[in-house]
Amino acid sequence: MSNINDNKTILIIEDEEKMSRFVELELQHEGYQTETAFDGRSGLNLALKNDYLLILLDLMLPELNGLDVCRRIREEKKTPIIIMTARDSVIDRVSGLDHGADDYIVKPFAIEELLARIRSLLRRTELQEKDNKDKQTILKFKDLIIEKENRIVRRNDEIIDLTKREYELLLILMENINVVLSREVLLQRVWGYDSEAETNVVDVYIRYLRNKIDKNHDESYIQTVRGTGYVMRS
Repeated sequence: MSNINDNKTILIIEDEEKMSRFVELELQHEGYQTETAFDGRSGLNLALKNDYLLILLDLMLPELNGLDVCRRIREEKKTPIIIMTARDSVIDRVSGLDHGADDYIVKPFAIEELLARIRSLLRRTELQEKDNKDKQTILKFKDLIIEKENRIVRRNDEIIDLTKREYELLLILMENINVVLSREVLLQRVWGYDSEAETNVVDVYIRYLRNKIDKNHDESYIQTVRGTGYVMRS
């Protein structure tokens, strides 16, 4: 499964195959879809590659331990994580939470408790996402939208994946609709006053940006002002 986008899929990273299968069957009975990994490295690769509703993570894993997996996931994603392990000391619990886990359940556990923790965590996550969405600062230009706090860009409701520089360049242009911004100004604002980059790097990134935001659309939103710079005109 190379591209999981459906929000019912739970990833189980657990090296005990009997335990993994038991949890998997119970989750499927509750209506969730599942995917499994039996070592830390393959589990981490799946977690970073795909989008999951939630991750169930054992600590004692071959190849890469669960704490390292948890830390690496949390560096890149906000996917909810529940650690499930036989290690039940306070230090282990605190370490798991400090590495980015959202909850912790000790083996052996009743499946009803695990399911209740999953439901509770998903409710909490849903409320947090709603709260974050309510707080978003929205910039809009025709059918192009930026959610500033989420750093999400959409055109015609389709999410556009931008690099940090591309995003910052687009943000400045959209914050200055109808204002012509010179290459020098854009260079300073995006790359910084101490940057050794040449102004032609702005042209290169504008081209990257156009290729992404104008893809499959007839109208190009970023206009070139010859000899000066760029502008988005309403």
